[in-house]
Order: sequence, then structure tokens, then C-alpha cells
Amino acid sequence: MTIRPRWQGGERIHRWAPVLKVLAVLWLVLALFMAVPLVVLLIEKDPDARAFLLSMLVVLLAVALAWLATVKVAVELKPWQMFVLTTLSWVTISGFASLPLVFGAPHLSFTNAVFESVSAITTTGSTVLVGIEGLSDGLKLWRGIMQWLGGIGIIVMGIAILPFLKVGGMRLFHTESSDWSDKVMPRTGGIAKATLSIYVGFTSLAGVAYWLGGMTPLDAVVHAMTSLATGGFANFDASFGAYADQPHLLWLATLFMLAGALPFVLYIRTLRGARLALWRDQQVQGLLLLLGLVILLLSAWRSWQGVAPFDALTHVAFNVVSVVTTTGYASQDYSLWGPLAYAAFFYLTFVGGCSGSTSGGMKIFRFQIAAILLRNQLRFLSHSQGIFASRYNGQPLTDDVTRGVVAFSFFFFLTIAGLALGLALQGLDLVTALSGAATAVANVGPGLGETIGPAGNFASLPEAAKWLLCLGMLMGRLEILTVLVLLTPTFWRR
Repeated sequence: MTIRPRWQGGERIHRWAPVLKVLAVLWLVLALFMAVPLVVLLIEKDPDARAFLLSMLVVLLAVALAWLATVKVAVELKPWQMFVLTTLSWVTISGFASLPLVFGAPHLSFTNAVFESVSAITTTGSTVLVGIEGLSDGLKLWRGIMQWLGGIGIIVMGIAILPFLKVGGMRLFHTESSDWSDKVMPRTGGIAKATLSIYVGFTSLAGVAYWLGGMTPLDAVVHAMTSLATGGFANFDASFGAYADQPHLLWLATLFMLAGALPFVLYIRTLRGARLALWRDQQVQGLLLLLGLVILLLSAWRSWQGVAPFDALTHVAFNVVSVVTTTGYASQDYSLWGPLAYAAFFYLTFVGGCSGSTSGGMKIFRFQIAAILLRNQLRFLSHSQGIFASRYNGQPLTDDVTRGVVAFSFFFFLTIAGLALGLALQGLDLVTALSGAATAVANVGPGLGETIGPAGNFASLPEAAKWLLCLGMLMGRLEILTVLVLLTPTFWRR
């Protein structure tokens, strides 16, 4: 009697089927959003409508194939599958989102199109496009939509859908976000819907404010989406510098960028009756204090250089908030403000906004926890027998939180260092390589120097450099550890 070995292929396919089924739902959402610029282009009778129609058909075909292959599979995601889904969703959606840029009027190469879409979906804001003003209205709108979707997070968008598929949405959310706040609502679906409602509300408010401030309806919509997403895509090669002579618009953008960089969970708490939730949060206090100090210092520096005080304050506040919140707008080429500003903006690249917001970067709470640990270590050196409690936001700092902060910080800077070396191998100078790596991993947008600085873009970089930066942007958006865990052999031994 011959005993045949059990074939493992079917079992392996079955393990991946739930991931593929959820991906199909997310791809469907992306295809539905493609219909918005398609309708605009059809009304305007613009040839780019064909590009969006073809892109939608490609995405819908992928959805249909994925759904047919998994229609009989129950969606019950295990923790390891959630990590895989988190990474694959960002990668595949970035790929599909690039199609209108390939088929449309820009006719970008595959590398440039993927770079632009990854930059959009990760809300980095780096661009390879020149002559943005000449793009069709549909493509301008699509650039804003990509960042808007990325801002709230494709995974967070999925949380509103996954409960219907009986998937633990909150566990999935924690693999994409660094937010470790307590639950503010009893159901994950309720959190997702409340977050999305607030996000839509802020975006609508920004759009109306920009429109009343003098922007055209299209510019108001696109800049509203990219402000709240802290993404930074603008409809002009000069970024927000196109409105440099309209300070009221700069101040409005400053407020909306800051709104996108605050914890959305605290907005929910505020609406549920905790009216001082935002102002009592240690993250928010730290972010506002940092912004205030840097803005005052650089405004004084600019005034000393001979710039009118109000103009100095306006442009300093706008650009500092833009960089710290990782939005990436620029109203002026701040690399020309002098060595103090040059160094300050490089350091600000790493900071980021609050955990649980749409911004990237290291997040302000990690710096605060590092400061607490450093203070306690210095106390311990002075009083070796002392016991010093570590608390943050009124809660004790547990070992898993401190380990997470240390591990993330180490890999954050290690990733930037490795990426900078890779860029240097492509022939980029030190400033371009180092600032490019930092701005990619921190999801900020513009770097420093003549090539990728606030007045430049990434079009002239070698193709290999653009792929490295895409990797950096994705790793930064997913907070690095979510991606690195997939590279460990033990992760796949199941």
C-alpha cells in the first residue's frame, strides 16, 4: 500500500484567501473613488476620461478575479495575516492608483507613476511632475483623492467595512497605527465611522474656507483634501507658494494642517463630552509647545534679517507647521533663509505630529517618552537606590511601550542611514541623499538642496533612487516594524 504525501498547496492557498478577499474589498473602494475624476472629465469632455475608465476596468477585473477565487472562503484573519494585509494593501493600492498617471496625459513612465502614487498614498508629498498647472482637472483631483485616502489610511477606511465581514478591525488598526490610546467607543465600527465623519467634516470645512478665501472650487477641494491628509500635493509647481501673497490662505492652511496632525481619537472624546480632552493630552501640549518655540525663534531670525515681522511670522508658521506635521507644502524656499533655518528644518523633518493622526514622522510622543526615560536615568545616576516612576498622560509607562519606542527609534534611524547610503551609491550628493532618505521615511515631502528642496522636485533622480525612496515612504507610513516583521524567518514558521 502506497501512502501519498499530503499536498500542502491547497492548505497554503486557503491561508492566503482571507487576505486576498479583504484586498478585493479595498481595491473596490479605490475603483469607486476613480469614478469621481472620471465623471468630472466626462463632463468636461477631456481625453483623460479614457485613462480613468481603463484604470477602473483593470482594478475591477482584479477585484472580480480575487472575489471569484475566494467567494467561498470565510474572512477570519489571524494576527499574522493582518500584518501581511496591512503591507499588501498599501503596496497594491499604490500600484493600482498609479494607472491613471500612466494612461493619462502625463504619460509617466512606470517608475515615475509608481513614485507619484506611493508618495500620494503615503501622504509624503514628493513629486516628479513638472507643469502641474497644465494637468487635466481630473488628474489634479485624483492626486488630491489619493492623498485624502492615504491620510485617513486605507486600512482605517477598511475598518468601516471589515466588521461586516466579521473581521477584528481594531487589531488590524493597531498594526497600521501607533495609536495606543484606550478605546473611546465600545465598537470598532463605531470608532471607524466617527473618525471618518470627523475627517470628512474637517475636509468640507477646509474646502469651504479655501473657496471663500479666494481659491477656485477645484483648488479649494484639492487643497482641502491634502491639508487634512497632511499630504502636501498642490495644484501648482510652486506648491502653496502660488498663494504666498494671500496671508489669510496661509493661516487657514496652517490651522487645517495642524488639525490633521492631532489625535482623531481626542476629537471623538471631545464630541462625546470631554471638552478639554485635546488640551489635557500630553502629546498635544508637547506638539504645540514645540511649534510655538520654533516659530518664535525663526520669526525673530527672519525679522533680524530684515523681513517685515508679520510676513516673517506668517511664512515661518506656515512652513514650520507644514514640515513638523509632515505635510510638505512650501510657501517659500526656506533653504534660502540662512544656516539656522536650514539646520532647523532638517531637524524638524524627523518630528512628526501626534500618534493617531494623519501625519507621519516619529511622532511627538516618542520624543516625550525618550525624554522621560533620559530624565529618570539621570536621576538614577545621582541616586542609585531611588525608584522613579515613569508616567505618560497620567498612565504608567509599561515595558512593552518603552521597548516599542526604543525599537522603533533604532530602526527608524537605521532605515534612514541605509537608505541614504543606497542613494549615495546612485551618485547623489550628501545633502540630497541624507535629506531625501529622511523626508521619505518621515513622509514629509521636500528635502533640502537644489535638487529636491522646496523649490525643486524628484524628477531628475535616477530610477533606482526613486524605487529606494518608494520603499522608504512605504516603510515610514507603516512605521517600519510592521514591514520588518515580515522579513523575519520566525514570522513564516506557522
